[in-house]
Amino acid sequence: MAHRIITQVVFSGARIIGRAFAESYRQAAATQKYAAATQTGGGGTFSPSNITMDEACKILNVGPSKMGQIDMEFVTERFKRLFDLNEPKKGGSFYLQSKILRARERIEREVQGYQRMAERERELQEGFKPKITKD
Repeated sequence: MAHRIITQVVFSGARIIGRAFAESYRQAAATQKYAAATQTGGGGTFSPSNITMDEACKILNVGPSKMGQIDMEFVTERFKRLFDLNEPKKGGSFYLQSKILRARERIEREVQGYQRMAERERELQEGFKPKITKD
């Protein structure tokens, strides 16, 4: 009789552990798919820091970018002012300071992307002109 109870306990435990393992594997697979989709998808809407361009403009209180046309001097000025105001040693918030930094980085990436695209288009219009050097 005791062997029957022990056998049932072992099989029940194995079944519970098996189900838990299968569920954790499914969750890990779903998390991996979600991470891959958010990293490459979205057409540049989200950056690795997951901040949108609209949110970055609101944080720094600058106007929204129109095709990369944004005054970087004004952005830098706003960044320095807000970054210094939120200095933790002066009673500011490290969290807000990091959000301000991520906002500036996001705006810079957006502007650089548009600059690269404009350079490519200009090169396509002018045509490829290699530099010829004489040996």
